[in-house]
Amino acid sequence: MSATTPSTTERLLNPWVRRVFGAAALASLVALVVVGLFVAPPDAVQGDAQRIMYVHVPAAWIAYVAFGVTSITSLLYLWPRTRSLVWDRIAGASAELGVVFTGLTLVLGSIWGRPVWGVWWAWDARLVTTAVLFFLYVGYLALRRVPAATDVRAKRSAIAALIAFVDVPIVHFSVTWWRTLHQQGTVFNEKLDAEIHGTMALALWLGVLAFTVLYVYLLDLRYRLEALDEDRETRELDAAIADRVRGAVGVTS
Repeated sequence: MSATTPSTTERLLNPWVRRVFGAAALASLVALVVVGLFVAPPDAVQGDAQRIMYVHVPAAWIAYVAFGVTSITSLLYLWPRTRSLVWDRIAGASAELGVVFTGLTLVLGSIWGRPVWGVWWAWDARLVTTAVLFFLYVGYLALRRVPAATDVRAKRSAIAALIAFVDVPIVHFSVTWWRTLHQQGTVFNEKLDAEIHGTMALALWLGVLAFTVLYVYLLDLRYRLEALDEDRETRELDAAIADRVRGAVGVTS
């Protein structure tokens, strides 16, 4: 397959594999709703408000994963031996999903913070660095839309993605580097000692599983749309060049 001309049938997963992931995502999300709302008990301190954690934490996890995938595939594009527009398309598709899940993280955190902190928003280190992360990758997606030759766009986007990823570890470690309102890591803390057990832990891990499977499913769909869009742009460019050539021939004749 050409590195510059994607096929309209290009995809990451086989159709049946994609259907399996779609069904698994739906089933795990339903299980999450049942366990998170009806099986797991309310928190002793926060009450039912704590249930938001079962989607808030997985959303943040997938944001990390998505931006990590964007960074890795950007590196693979910049490395001459592995340079392929496939990596660029994966990077762009994953970044879009990362922005969606980061936005979801901020919204869910705000909903959770209102009954616990008494405010919708606080100028807290974790919240601010997460908001910065959101806008960094919105800027990355905007940069991808700036008109340029395909290889030029891909190269500058890859560099921007690597720069933006610097904020990911800052977001993650902000609760240990600074004094914040945000609680310490429930699972991925300094001691790697999970502070959640029983059906609460089950609900949290179901959320992580459901969101991870959903991410893979959506990544495949978004990648295919990206390939189709690039193919459309290539066909439109070829048609424009052909029209220009025909026009030039008509004038000279």
